[in-house]
Amino acid sequence: MILYLCTILNRLYFFQKMEYRLNKFISNSGYCSRREADKLIEAGNVTINGKRANLGDRVLPRQTVKVNGYQIIHDIEPVYIALNKPQGVTSTTDMKDPDNIIDFVAHEYRIFPIGRLDKDSQGLILLTNDGDIVNKVLRSENNHEKEYLVTLDRAYDDAFLEGMANGVQITEGVTTRKCKVERISSNVFKITLTQGINRQIRRMCEYFNYLVIKLERVRVLNIKLGKLGLGNWRDLTHAELNDLFDILDKSEGLSAKKQKAAKLPQHSTGYGKKARREAEKNQTRVSNKRIGKQRPEKAMRKMKGKK
Repeated sequence: MILYLCTILNRLYFFQKMEYRLNKFISNSGYCSRREADKLIEAGNVTINGKRANLGDRVLPRQTVKVNGYQIIHDIEPVYIALNKPQGVTSTTDMKDPDNIIDFVAHEYRIFPIGRLDKDSQGLILLTNDGDIVNKVLRSENNHEKEYLVTLDRAYDDAFLEGMANGVQITEGVTTRKCKVERISSNVFKITLTQGINRQIRRMCEYFNYLVIKLERVRVLNIKLGKLGLGNWRDLTHAELNDLFDILDKSEGLSAKKQKAAKLPQHSTGYGKKARREAEKNQTRVSNKRIGKQRPEKAMRKMKGKK
C-alpha cells in the first residue's frame, strides 16, 4: 500500500502541468487571481523581459515576468528539448531499464518524452516537464504530423508507394490512415503519419514483404531534426515554441468545435454546415414555441386564464 501511494505521488510530481498564458502564469504563482492579473496587464503594470505585456501573451522559458516591479517566480522552470535519439536508447522513464532515455539525456530537471520512438529507431524525440503539452501533442484526433525517412532492404516500385499511401491493414480490424509518401531514392522514402500505432512503419513495410533497415524521425509538427548531431539535444527556440503552441491551440479549438457539432441533431440531407444551421434553427423554433414570443401583457392574460 505504501509503495502504491509513493508511486502515485511520484507521478503527480512527475507530470507537472505548466501554464504559460501570462494571466495563468501570474495567478498560479499565488500573486493574485487570473481576473486581477488581466486587469494588471491591461493597466500596463506587467512586463516580460522589460517590455510591456499584452493580454494573451505567453511566458516562454528563461523570460522574466514582473508585476509592479515584483518578479514572478515559479519553483519549476519549464523545459522543452529536442533530442536526436540514437538506436539502442529506450523511450521510457523506467529507471530500471539500463538504456532509458532519462539517464541518457541526464538533464538537471526531471523530464519525460513526448510519445515514443522505437529502441531500434533513431531521430527526433521531444522531452519536457510540461504534462499538459504531452496530452495535446499525442491526442490522436488532432492529427498531428510526424515525418520519417525510411531505408529498405531493397529497391521498391510505385505500387509499393501507392499501397503505403492508401493505408495498410497491419492486423485484423486495424488499417492505417492514408498518409503522405515521397520517393527519395531507389530504396529510401519519406512518410508522414498522423497516428502512432506501435511499430507502424515497420509493420506496413512488412505487409509488402520489405524489411526496414533504418528508420529516422526527422520532424514532429513544426519541430525539425535539422543538423542536430546523433545523441545530442538542444532547447527549443522561442520561435519554435510559439509556433508549436499556436498549432496546439488551433487543434484544441477545432476539436472543441467537432465535439459541439457532434451534439447537434443531424439533418437528414447531410452533415455539412447547411444541415447544422438548419438544425440550430429548428432548435430555436422549438425553444420559442415553449417559452412563447408574445407581448408581456398577452402572456400574463394567458397565465391568469390557466389559473
